[in-house]
Amino acid sequence: MPKFIEMPKLSDTMTEGTLAKWTVKEGDKVTVGKAIADIETDKATMEYASPFEGVLHKFIAMPGGKVPLGAPLAVILEDDEAAPANLDELIAKAQAAAAPAPAAEKKPAAAAAKAASAGPRLPLAPQHKSRAAAGNANLRVKASPLAKKIAAERGVDLNALIGTGPGGRIVREDVENAPVGGSSARVAATPAIRPVIGPDDERVPTSSMRNIIAERLLASKTQIPHFYLQMEVDAAPLMEFRAHLNAANEKTGGVKYTVNDFILKAVVRAAQAQPAINAAWDGDAIVEFKSVGLSVAIAIDDGLVTPVIKQAEKKTLLEISQSVKDLAGKAKNKKLSPDDFAGGTITVSNLGAYGIDQFAAIINPPQAAIVAIGSIRKAAVVNDKGQVVAGQRMWVGLSGDHRVVDGAVAATFLAEMRKLLENPALMLV
Repeated sequence: MPKFIEMPKLSDTMTEGTLAKWTVKEGDKVTVGKAIADIETDKATMEYASPFEGVLHKFIAMPGGKVPLGAPLAVILEDDEAAPANLDELIAKAQAAAAPAPAAEKKPAAAAAKAASAGPRLPLAPQHKSRAAAGNANLRVKASPLAKKIAAERGVDLNALIGTGPGGRIVREDVENAPVGGSSARVAATPAIRPVIGPDDERVPTSSMRNIIAERLLASKTQIPHFYLQMEVDAAPLMEFRAHLNAANEKTGGVKYTVNDFILKAVVRAAQAQPAINAAWDGDAIVEFKSVGLSVAIAIDDGLVTPVIKQAEKKTLLEISQSVKDLAGKAKNKKLSPDDFAGGTITVSNLGAYGIDQFAAIINPPQAAIVAIGSIRKAAVVNDKGQVVAGQRMWVGLSGDHRVVDGAVAATFLAEMRKLLENPALMLV
């Protein structure tokens, strides 16, 4: 009996995947756990290992094609097994079974249950027609008090929503999953500003990852009330301490630490000292995380990924250094797993290696803060004696979600970071 290799769910937000390439050929013998394809998800491109043993008889999906979750990618036969005469019919049935149902056929209760279990999230575009478009704009809106409160806070037009509660009542999840500031009809009606393409210009189709990056960053920038703080840090003590530590380790064959290792450790320690920064907005509540999930921004060919160092507060400087090197290697080699992206509570983006002095980062939802690290540069500074001397300076910035984080909280967090970076030996205690 033929077996179908199906599009797997490789991330928590994945609804479809793109088959980047096959790494085997039709007719090849495969074993359980053998890498057979690269699949591009909304987070990264990952290797996919065969769940079956046998002979790869036929490819169903071709490279570059988008495939829904659970849809067949290829047919596996046992050794010496002949393909059944009705194989094409079986493939068609498998594809039909995995095809997403039309929005009108989705059960509201199921959609509400999914939204309720999703945890901290941003509002997503609803999959229904607007009430106004349906000619019901003049009807009295049936909504729960909590839904009305959240709608008022977020600027959501209740007339633009169709409720999933009893009797069509609008409930909390309906408001949280609606576009901020208006209805989906108005959003859809806004004409896109398109570029003028010349004869020598090339239009490059975007990858699934780039599409998701665009959607999430647009949602973050338009739906999260960002505020920005910047602080200058005296980087000379850190550079001197790091040079001495690496020189000692070089003699004993120890680890060579990067500046980023110390920065990551400082972020974790500062988040412990100011736990209000390590949180997320959840509609009518704030989630305060008890553990620090350190999301580290890593640039790859397709965009930016943010794998997570879990329980970073329990890790030493050495363990953080090893963890980030491991994640960076996996990212470059497309080996990151869904678990590598789970559990992030605060993000660090370091553009110092690219010569950027300072910048304002966009929050990685549903987190409430992202730390932006600039380059270390030589500068003329005034010392304690009022003398102008050569020094080294680094800008550290923070973008915060003002629904969760107040300015004083963010300032205290940055002050703690500066104390640690200017006294790096404290991070080894």
